Amino acid sequence: MQKKILPLIFLTFSALISNAQFKKGDKMAGASVASLLFNAGSSDITVESIGSNTATVKGYSVNLSPSLGWFFNENTAAGFTLSINPGSDKTSYEQNGSTYQSDKSSKYNIGAGGFVRNYFGAEKKLRPFGQASINAGTSSLKTDGFFYYNTGNPLYKQTYDGKSSGGFYLNASLTGGFTKMIGDYTGLDFYLGYNYSVNNYTFKKTTLYYTSISDTNPTKGINNSTTKFTNNGFVVGVGFQIFIKGKK
Repeated sequence: MQKKILPLIFLTFSALISNAQFKKGDKMAGASVASLLFNAGSSDITVESIGSNTATVKGYSVNLSPSLGWFFNENTAAGFTLSINPGSDKTSYEQNGSTYQSDKSSKYNIGAGGFVRNYFGAEKKLRPFGQASINAGTSSLKTDGFFYYNTGNPLYKQTYDGKSSGGFYLNASLTGGFTKMIGDYTGLDFYLGYNYSVNNYTFKKTTLYYTSISDTNPTKGINNSTTKFTNNGFVVGVGFQIFIKGKK
């Protein structure tokens, strides 16, 4: 069903003319969905010291990259991109129908950058391309959760929350794929490639330790950490393009 609906949407923007020629001054506007993931699942865990447990995981992650570019010859375009990357995960642990631990995190990255795309070959309907792109921006991360002790430890429970500051990220990628033209002015992108990323941030986490259900003055613990990590990975994505003719 989705394979039939998506082309129909793009056809509404198209004159359905058979030849798709790019010229200097033409524009391309579109968006890429590098990843779109929703997950929900559960697992049964048996620990000898505490018995049977159930873990439930729910979350999502989206990476959207709208773009706008200009052709400076018949095959090559350059332009700007906006990167939006929200996500969230929550894990809950239950025993005998009661939740004794919960961990939740949410992130949000937003940035901007540029790209250069070159189309190869003279095929009108299937246009292979190579693309280099880079973008940078700010990142944020928040966490919160709780844990109830079920052992002889005098501690009753602990709660925590944390927040990052000064977050910065940079992504650089090389991708290859093809644009499947749907008429003269629209196309579907399919691509894969390599992505390199760097992320820096400072994280502050505050934990409260309670000794009983009536404890109104919990012990507070504060932890500050600075994190820098790099990642090398592969990206697979789909997207769409709308080609706008330049002035003659």
